[in-house]
Amino acid sequence: MRRFNDTEPMRRWLAWAWLCALCLLAGCAAPASQTRADLPSWADGPSRSAIVEFVQAVTEPGSPDFVAPDARIAVFDNDGTLWSEQPMYFQFMFALDEVRAQAPSHPEWNRRQPFKAVLEGDKAALAQSGERGLMEIVVATHTGMTVDQFSTRVDGWLRTARHPRTGKPYTSMTFAPMRELLDYLRARGFKTYIVSGGETEFMRPWTEAAYGIPPEQVIGSGFTTEFQDQGGTFQLMRQPKLEFNDDGPGKPVAIQRYIGRRPILAFGNSDGDLQMLQWTAAGPGRRFAGLVHHTDAKREWAYDRESRIGRLDKALDEARGKGWTVVDMEKEWKRIYEFDQP
Repeated sequence: MRRFNDTEPMRRWLAWAWLCALCLLAGCAAPASQTRADLPSWADGPSRSAIVEFVQAVTEPGSPDFVAPDARIAVFDNDGTLWSEQPMYFQFMFALDEVRAQAPSHPEWNRRQPFKAVLEGDKAALAQSGERGLMEIVVATHTGMTVDQFSTRVDGWLRTARHPRTGKPYTSMTFAPMRELLDYLRARGFKTYIVSGGETEFMRPWTEAAYGIPPEQVIGSGFTTEFQDQGGTFQLMRQPKLEFNDDGPGKPVAIQRYIGRRPILAFGNSDGDLQMLQWTAAGPGRRFAGLVHHTDAKREWAYDRESRIGRLDKALDEARGKGWTVVDMEKEWKRIYEFDQP
């Protein structure tokens, strides 16, 4: 009779069990490792830790802070939050270039301010025209045309225009860490929106390629648009009247109007984002409110309380008082743009 030898089977079983244990341990370690790979431009620090901790808390089944995927709404300002905004908001740079491009069709602009100042490069006269002058320029270059015609102008400008300091296309001036954050959130069931003071139709032609945010998830300021039947050709005409200003207290109003859900995460960079952050943070359950603080004069710009562009004063005080996340660009971002070396 053959005696049963259990030594070899036992060894095989132990090897199998040990392999399973190793796989299990590797699986347990995977989320942290994957998270680190997902946010490569973020240095280990308080902001990155706060983001990861929040996302893990609201997406882990069984967590007391778990949020269902359909309620994982994240909103982001654009200018100064997702891309640079110095030395002037990029949409205004577009408007100034459009004045020059359209000038041959408007000979009266050579004699009329503030257009005369733009064409002559008279920065003092342009500054003297103030907000009223800038709005006159924006209206002249953004309206009186169809939505499709305006989108074509924006596309053409983005292909040829270059930032005055870096010489890069404006869409190359997007922040690599924030693009990584958008991808990181979407991979975990978040729906990401832009909620910006910039004009909606200026952003829609390029945000999907730049950020992965489709046109229907872009909310901004807007001019009145009118449906017209031009002899059987149907057009949406942009009218010279501002319909909605999506800045300051307008942002939570726009969120409710176009999204219909209170976000659980919001990111901004200026006092114009304060009410959006307040509205987000005041909701029930776990919430995240963040500010991008421009502290890197070498790789980008350093500005906050005294800046005329992207002023961060009241929102900075409230963020520190309420424990919101304030991202120190200089210390917490390994690189600013995709073209930077980490």
